[in-house]
Amino acid sequence: MSVMVPSVTLQDIRAARERIAGKVERTPTVPSPSLSGHLGAPVYLKLEHRQTTGSFKLRGASNAIASLNTEEKARGGVAASTGNHGRALAHAAKLEGMRATICMSRLVPQNKLDEIRRLGAEIRIVGNSQDDAQQEVERLVAEDGLVMLPPFDHPDIIAGQGTLGLEIIEQVADAALVLVPLSGGGLAAGVAAAVKGVSPSTKVIGVSMTRGAAMKASLDAGHPVLVEELPTLADSLGGGIGLDNRLTFSMCRDLLDDVILLSEGEIAAGIRHTYEQEREIVEGAGAVCIAAVLAGKVRANGPTVLILSGRNIDMTLHRKVVCGEANEESAL
Repeated sequence: MSVMVPSVTLQDIRAARERIAGKVERTPTVPSPSLSGHLGAPVYLKLEHRQTTGSFKLRGASNAIASLNTEEKARGGVAASTGNHGRALAHAAKLEGMRATICMSRLVPQNKLDEIRRLGAEIRIVGNSQDDAQQEVERLVAEDGLVMLPPFDHPDIIAGQGTLGLEIIEQVADAALVLVPLSGGGLAAGVAAAVKGVSPSTKVIGVSMTRGAAMKASLDAGHPVLVEELPTLADSLGGGIGLDNRLTFSMCRDLLDDVILLSEGEIAAGIRHTYEQEREIVEGAGAVCIAAVLAGKVRANGPTVLILSGRNIDMTLHRKVVCGEANEESAL
């Protein structure tokens, strides 16, 4: 099957970078001697967890808000979130003096709720899944006129996340492989469009958890499907992709070279390695690319870049994982 032209283009991503300049950090990419030895190829870590709000989500949120007109900003924005998008949107909206409402399920960790409240956004807790939260978003759009700024399936969000891919190729010009955390596909689609737009031979592989990997299930089915949302150490990767998905499903289908799934034990090992060997604190979703290498699920024939996408983990949970007090059952 021939590769389709992505719905969000390299030109869109370059325009997003200009739009959000000064609003997000250009995060470093550093070599990992320990993982290079493990993989048998040079491994670099893209330290996106050092982003201002602790995750890559600030890129997309900043671009989406910067793309609104004055009337839309006055109406305020609303989004469903598993935590990091909500935090990023709250931060970006606060800088613009704009109202933000974040709808989340009961599965979102308390530490993420607290930070969103601190940033001044209104929080709505609805149901037990991202899909339940999305229904509340749609009600607020219809009844109160808020502007929907979804966490992934939106061209400005995808383009903003894609700026991370531009940085990767500039920092590791000979990258043969990029591993990217995969959930709804905003990050994966944007990074793949940017990386392959500049370096078509570079492979991009998505990494997710076994427990509720909605994009992987949808790609296997050939169309978006519903997947039960389950507790997982990689809570930021939870939630569905939407049965009416317009962009990220097709972009991930056409641009990703493969998808890797991980057990909870493998994700825990990734969190521990990142802390003990790389001296970095990441959440489960931020550890999945490292976990994939440690689990022996990655083959590379050249320089490989792993995205550490976020650090917003409850520190009590982090301590339990690092100390080996948390396993697949007790950590969730």
